[in-house]
Amino acid sequence: MPNIQFHKYQGTGNDFVMVDNRNLEFDQKNISLIAALCDRRFGIGGDGLILIEEDEASDFKMIYFNADGTQSLCGNGSRCAVTFAKYLGMIEDEAKFNAFDGYHEAFIQEGLVHLQMHDIEYVENSDDAYFVDTGSPHLIKIVEDLDQLDVKIEGSKIRYSDQYKKEGININFIESANGTTSIRTYERGVEDETLSCGTGCTAVALTLSHLGAQSPVTLSAKGGTLQVSFEKVKEGFKNIYLIGPAEQVYSGEIEI
Repeated sequence: MPNIQFHKYQGTGNDFVMVDNRNLEFDQKNISLIAALCDRRFGIGGDGLILIEEDEASDFKMIYFNADGTQSLCGNGSRCAVTFAKYLGMIEDEAKFNAFDGYHEAFIQEGLVHLQMHDIEYVENSDDAYFVDTGSPHLIKIVEDLDQLDVKIEGSKIRYSDQYKKEGININFIESANGTTSIRTYERGVEDETLSCGTGCTAVALTLSHLGAQSPVTLSAKGGTLQVSFEKVKEGFKNIYLIGPAEQVYSGEIEI
């Protein structure tokens, strides 16, 4: 395999190694390579790696890997993939693409990527937490003193509990004050706090709607602000859009 040409993208601080794999040269079964490229000290560094490939039924296929090589849907990664596809000339300002959980549509407007998420049937309430699967499973906990919370320690306690240690789960800690809801996220696959999480913000927005909030919901993550719009219906939620910026940071080549 030759040296890898890559681009680095970020969406509200959620960062990704992007590879144009339309030539199918990247070995996506090489999990150790994916983990090495995402390593922040010995590789490029990123919360995940994304391959862009051709797709017969849509504009492109997005293959997403967490930093440890596991796979799931990634909301911010999807928004970055749309921006990358435009950079590659595969789309203009509208896209339909194939992702881990099926097909999604998106559009770019005034510098923001609007990503349509799949319909959600319900928000599950369990003890002192809420659960929503938005393509990745999320457990939402309302806390006090969010700024002082050790997200890695508290998140890992839940993620590696008997209930979740096999499949893993993402944990979103939220606090609402003065009309603003702040969110901090422990992500499985990264096994640490990330600056932002798109599927997590979507899950939190729907949870807040379940508790009485109206669309759209604006969320303040450590890496920036994301907005989620949706339509609440009898069967749950539809026309769900994750909205926020996505931009290229730099490009390069790495020897492997």
